[in-house]
Amino acid sequence: MSVFFPLIGPVENHREREKGILVYPVYSRRSGGLSLGINLFPDKKSCSFDCPYCEVFPFSSDAAFSAGRMENELRDVLAAARGLPVKDICFSGNGEPSLSPYLAAALLRAGSVRGELVPGAGLVLITNATGLLQTAVFDLLRDAATGPLSLNIWLKLDAGTPSWYQQMNRSAVPFEDLTARIKEFAACAPVIIQTMLCAVDGKAPPPEERQAWESLLAELAVCAKSAGAGVRKVQIYGKARPAPEDPKAQALPAAYLESRAASLRLALAGASAPVPVEVYQ
Repeated sequence: MSVFFPLIGPVENHREREKGILVYPVYSRRSGGLSLGINLFPDKKSCSFDCPYCEVFPFSSDAAFSAGRMENELRDVLAAARGLPVKDICFSGNGEPSLSPYLAAALLRAGSVRGELVPGAGLVLITNATGLLQTAVFDLLRDAATGPLSLNIWLKLDAGTPSWYQQMNRSAVPFEDLTARIKEFAACAPVIIQTMLCAVDGKAPPPEERQAWESLLAELAVCAKSAGAGVRKVQIYGKARPAPEDPKAQALPAAYLESRAASLRLALAGASAPVPVEVYQ
């Protein structure tokens, strides 16, 4: 089958996943180039968070996910890329990938295609970590990250306090349960922590939130003792795409993001847990 492959910027072409397709090419800030997104929810948004900055607009589709169709689309998109360097194959899409019953099969198929056609590309899962509360998902992702798939797991951690967590993520999952499970996971598998920094209702995160977030990240950075586990880096990124609830969430100045990154680097160094901190505006 033919697959839409627009060579355009990330603000426009991420909309294609809301048209029912399973594989969508984007130019990713954090991947540093061409990323092939895998969408496990082609029919509707499905997420355990309700972030005000979320870029997924309301939609409905008759499309259904199947691992076989996903593999075919992935092969077609790679063929359409005509040799362009692919940085990674990334599970993100219209919701939280760990909620999908197809995740395990999709990971295996994507990993197989990656090994065959683009062995230099990474395999990435962007997750809000709520799936880790399920033992089966925890074990699946741990084994995928530490085994032959070498899955790169990007864990969302937007807040250091329950109050800011509710403003940024608006989830029924208790903050304390989620962070405890993230700590447990980081102790046995490598992770990248990703944090969105934006204003909500015109207000930036309060100072006490910054301090709690830094303390939490420092704790995470030192919690892993086993080889190959722990926090590999922290990605701080700002709001750069339109969202259905705009202007409830608003971008913060680049200088603010850089100042938060500098403060975090000092906190991590003080905890004897140096971890690279990157900023994406």
